[in-house]
Amino acid sequence: MIKDTLYNFRHFIKIRPDFEKAFEFLSRKDLANIPDGNYAIEGKKVFVIISHSEGKGVKKALLESHRKYIDIQYIIKGKELIGVSKTGACRNNIGKYDPEKDIIFFTDKPEKYLKVKPGEFVIFFPEDAHAPLSGKDTVNKAVVKVSVE
Repeated sequence: MIKDTLYNFRHFIKIRPDFEKAFEFLSRKDLANIPDGNYAIEGKKVFVIISHSEGKGVKKALLESHRKYIDIQYIIKGKELIGVSKTGACRNNIGKYDPEKDIIFFTDKPEKYLKVKPGEFVIFFPEDAHAPLSGKDTVNKAVVKVSVE
């Protein structure tokens, strides 16, 4: 897991070649005006989900993890609270991994919580279970999905 500001994104584009495309998209001046929805950046290899969502609170937000994609969660407006644990430490899954949606949920309590403000991002790798929308605020965010393949 990596947390930083968009200002520093150049430090992280060496991790994966597709991160540069992801951060170029997140640097758009019109990002706050893009309607909610899914948008291809590079087909299914790199795409973004733009959303306005109400927080669920720490008691209702569930940890999730992915196998096929890395999440870059970027806050456009509002405040986000995200629970975090190592995927390998999660023991209480809800159902099985869904390969079509690339997600599995857990009822485990997060090990810690991150406060994420506008202009900040968090990169979650497959080994990072995360519980987005753990706060109670409304948040406008972009989640860029970057294929691990």
